[in-house]
Amino acid sequence: MGPIRGFKRRKKAEKKVDQNVLAAALSSLHPQSQQPLDWWDDFSKRITGPLSESRNSMKFESVFKISRKTFNYICSLVNDVLTARQSNFSSTNGKPLSLNDQVAIALRRLSSGESLSNIGDAFGINQSTVSHLTWRFVEAMEERGLDHLRWPSSQTEMEEVKSKFEKLHGLPNCCGVIDTTHIVMTLSAVDHSNDVWIDREKNHSMVLQAIVDPDMRIRDVIVGYPGSLSDALVLQNSSFYKLSEEGKRLNGKKIKLMEGAELGEYIIGDAGFPLLPWLLTPFQHALPGHQAEFNKLHSAARVVAQIALARLKEMWRIMHGVMWLPDKNKLPRIIFVCCLLHNIVIDMEDKALEEMPMSHHHDKDYRQQICESASKTGTDMREKFSYYISNKLPP
Repeated sequence: MGPIRGFKRRKKAEKKVDQNVLAAALSSLHPQSQQPLDWWDDFSKRITGPLSESRNSMKFESVFKISRKTFNYICSLVNDVLTARQSNFSSTNGKPLSLNDQVAIALRRLSSGESLSNIGDAFGINQSTVSHLTWRFVEAMEERGLDHLRWPSSQTEMEEVKSKFEKLHGLPNCCGVIDTTHIVMTLSAVDHSNDVWIDREKNHSMVLQAIVDPDMRIRDVIVGYPGSLSDALVLQNSSFYKLSEEGKRLNGKKIKLMEGAELGEYIIGDAGFPLLPWLLTPFQHALPGHQAEFNKLHSAARVVAQIALARLKEMWRIMHGVMWLPDKNKLPRIIFVCCLLHNIVIDMEDKALEEMPMSHHHDKDYRQQICESASKTGTDMREKFSYYISNKLPP
């Protein structure tokens, strides 16, 4: 299976979850006759081992890293898909697993990154059941959660993104920040077909490229390319690159600079990316004055993507650390669903975000890549834009 570039959106999504729709969905999830008065009260009593310390309802967030409200919304998303498929999932004592049980176990697997056996022991189920449940959940989220990860679909929505970037970081007409991170894996060293996955730091890894808005929401993602590819090559193989080069993306309003020059919509990225008319990178040897001022604003704005990717890995820890012999065909889809869940937490305005660290170190021990590629149009545009910005700054 090739890299995941996202999926076709079947309908326009709202920026925030409609609370009336949410309430209706949740009320129809489980008839009272089929569910305990409080699902968590019943489920938590079955938890054993270290997790048993989190049994009371106030500790729900410590087990799943999301609020009950967000959990219920996720259940409502996948309800139709999961219940439409026949399954005989049950605990080791033979008790059937409800929809909530299945979602809880899958979320714990994705958010903790613990082994299948550890999760199985904690929840009283076989590790094969944990694996099957998690994959079914991933498939259901791919089908029902896509509206939570998409490029702004209207000029009005894009203007909101650009306005916030300018207000927070002083970069007018900016539509996003691009960055990449590596999912480190342990693969067989004797199988030389795995050599393609060896990156510049001598790790086996898979690359995730994301474009993030000022609220740390992932707007575009591609995952699945081997770590041996540079950030620039991953970008050039993405659909975002193709659409932008063809003028089908980042094609909104332009701003006037100087001497008749205009700057179209653009994203920003670090020195590992090529300098293009629609992708502005920092000056690598900045001179004092306007170039230094541009780099300062550019660096501050890029932090939003760094923090977003750090939070993605911290919250969905199946991506954190080193993955042991993962299925390289399934892994891109699992990571994509983690990106969906990352956005859902933001869309639901989950209080769990308030407790997340503000670290921006998502690729520990990875050195900065340098791409020397720079188009003449992009070079001229960046120079004029840096003058434009420096003239707008207060004295």
